[in-house]
Amino acid sequence: MTTSTGDPVVRKPRGEYAKTRARKNAILDAALEVFAQSGYRSGSLRDVANLVGISEAGLLHHFPNKVKLLEAVLEHRDDLSRSIVIMDDSDGTVTLRGLVALATYNAGVPGVVELYCTLSAEATAPDHPAHDYFVRRYSESRAFIADAFRRLRLDGRLLVDVEPVRLAISTLALMDGLQVQWLLDRDAVDMAQELWDFFASVVSGFGDSDGEESSMGAVA
Repeated sequence: MTTSTGDPVVRKPRGEYAKTRARKNAILDAALEVFAQSGYRSGSLRDVANLVGISEAGLLHHFPNKVKLLEAVLEHRDDLSRSIVIMDDSDGTVTLRGLVALATYNAGVPGVVELYCTLSAEATAPDHPAHDYFVRRYSESRAFIADAFRRLRLDGRLLVDVEPVRLAISTLALMDGLQVQWLLDRDAVDMAQELWDFFASVVSGFGDSDGEESSMGAVA
């Protein structure tokens, strides 16, 4: 294979691609930790590079600036969320239980929750580097949660006469509000349990299929 100038294309060895991917993932994990501990504005690229054990120049080779790194960190965090929440199962309760599992996971990473809450509030400003990300993320989240409720309505399992998209908006508002209350007083709020109870109040048999105790225990 040649380029448009007729020069041969030199491909990187497969092992080098894997090494690059592993290095990028290490940087994203480190950035998530640094931003969670220090905040996006205070956490520096140097802090991230030091945590990975590379130079700042080496970090910039993969992510040209702090804004690009933040965007990649947020997408990386979403990848983790998608591994927990099944968004398109034919049984809408599977998606809702995934959200409960995500709430339980979040309780184990308070710094990440704090980062998310802070950034989502700051990003309401149109010129914030994460503004477009959060607009898109909330739109996508409303859509897949509404789809889960829509499937449950078709199955005759919704206990309330509320449009699925309205239930999706309420779900996201509940999750965001629980996170703030939990950050302020972790002994007073159990995010996963509150979310579970909300779903059980609007979905018939929400805890019956596999047993409530086993489902809650699986995410604890």
